[in-house]
Amino acid sequence: MPKTLVVVYGPTGVGKTDLCVDLAQWLGCDIVSADSRQVFRELNIGVARPTEADLAAVQHWFIASHSVRERFSSGQYEQEALAVLEALFQRQEAVIATGGSMLYLHALCHGLDDYPPPDMALRARLNATMACEGVAALAAQLREADPVSWARIDLQNGARVLRALEVSLQTGIPFSQWQGREAKVRPFRIVKLGLTRPWPELRERIGQRVQAMMAQGLLDEVRSLIPLREHVPLKSVGYSEMFDHLDGACSLQEATERIVTNTYRYAKRQMRWWQRDEAIRWFHPGQREAIMEYLSAELGPLGNK
Repeated sequence: MPKTLVVVYGPTGVGKTDLCVDLAQWLGCDIVSADSRQVFRELNIGVARPTEADLAAVQHWFIASHSVRERFSSGQYEQEALAVLEALFQRQEAVIATGGSMLYLHALCHGLDDYPPPDMALRARLNATMACEGVAALAAQLREADPVSWARIDLQNGARVLRALEVSLQTGIPFSQWQGREAKVRPFRIVKLGLTRPWPELRERIGQRVQAMMAQGLLDEVRSLIPLREHVPLKSVGYSEMFDHLDGACSLQEATERIVTNTYRYAKRQMRWWQRDEAIRWFHPGQREAIMEYLSAELGPLGNK
């Protein structure tokens, strides 16, 4: 039986962390995070980082491992995560990967597409537009150039929007058509399972989680990050709304409600992306017995230890 990467998909707030910690303890393995915000050490409450108890129970990789001051692309994540897996598979039969970043997970499992080198003049022009008019201006252009990417990606993530628009304009081929080409061959087996909940249930959980973040001190965390607010990770959901409040653009209640709404919209984009992958076997997080049976069948003796 080859080494196996167990990939756990699911929208934000669905309950991936709890399940993955349990599965990792069952399998005796580490967890490789594929979350494009939890990777940054400056971000904690607003990214729902695993608790200290979770981190103590199971070794996690790519949690608070990099700084927002450094650019960290999906391509860099692919290279570094594959290196970590190579080392882990020297001593583990399986490793769990989980997270909410569609591109990180795609890069890890299938590799990123070979895009052309960037046109730096075009990139500078798009960066200037984003600085002056905001990411919404680039998102409007992306909707015209590549409506498929516009519907899929996080429109508040300036780096993602800029890159999709940049490739579309530079090549004349929509960014979405560059994606999904021939997958790279990985030297390990991949087993995919997904977690899902009915939408009303998920929205309620997202609301509860945002309220918990506020109680934990999200506003104070964001206030402490004002010197770093121009870095791309700080323009994401949970941070941009709080900065708007601190700028006087909205009340604290309005900012909190916007976080819930924007998180819920992002969860829907995540599911639209992943539901195209027929290899993912979907479960409700409460179906623990069915999940264990599925993994036991897929992993053979390893899943029956």
